[in-house]
Amino acid sequence: SAIVAVDVGADGEVKYDAIVKQGGNRDKTVYTSLDDMKAKDADALALALPSEEEADSAVDKTKAALEKIIGAKVAASKPTTGIVATAAASEAKFIKYTPNPQQNSGVKQRIIRMVDAQVDPMEPAKHKHKKVPRGPPSPPVPVLHSPPRKVTVKDQQAWKVPPCISNWKNARGYTIPLDKRLAADGRGLQEQTINNNFATLSEALYIAERKAREEVEFRTNIKQKLAVKEKEQKETELRQLAAKARMQRAGIADDTGAVG
Repeated sequence: SAIVAVDVGADGEVKYDAIVKQGGNRDKTVYTSLDDMKAKDADALALALPSEEEADSAVDKTKAALEKIIGAKVAASKPTTGIVATAAASEAKFIKYTPNPQQNSGVKQRIIRMVDAQVDPMEPAKHKHKKVPRGPPSPPVPVLHSPPRKVTVKDQQAWKVPPCISNWKNARGYTIPLDKRLAADGRGLQEQTINNNFATLSEALYIAERKAREEVEFRTNIKQKLAVKEKEQKETELRQLAAKARMQRAGIADDTGAVG
């Protein structure tokens, strides 16, 4: 494990982001503070467009760099032909040197003709393709944490997750209380919603019951009135029959008295 030296910023505080800026992120810009996330007002001079001379010089430099890269790739892709070999052979170099007198006796100087060896264009490539190791990944996204807080009793109860209890398998034969089984079932987390049609149905049933009660009461009153009327009519008829009978008795009595 690499040990990172303690670094202090301009404000005198320790720069903990030095750990993130190690290895592959050494030459990269890694944002690790809250101030890096905030918008900043840039200077007008920094945002000003470059002049025409600066733009032309930048274009010329870019063009020269691209031409250099493309020329090197084109030259590498061209095959080595006999003409190229002949041209290289024509550019021979003569080297003059003095040999060691102990090894070559009687020879004071020698001249060597240095020529490039002819290359067969059909010869397979001598170099091998090596798999380059993968470069370092992108820097991790900084996670900005809020200041630590004390965990309250309510938070502890909210973080209590009931254990997983199966309703089908109980291999060890544990006796599981009903409250734990219901808590694991997740029914307590579901919100029970009542349909509005239940209220409409109950209201309709109440109105129908009230109307039925009113109709029954109305029929009962009519029956009572008809019974009273019928009773009065029978009493009137009986009264008339009694009066008629009395009159008949009184008439018979008068007749018998006149005869005697």
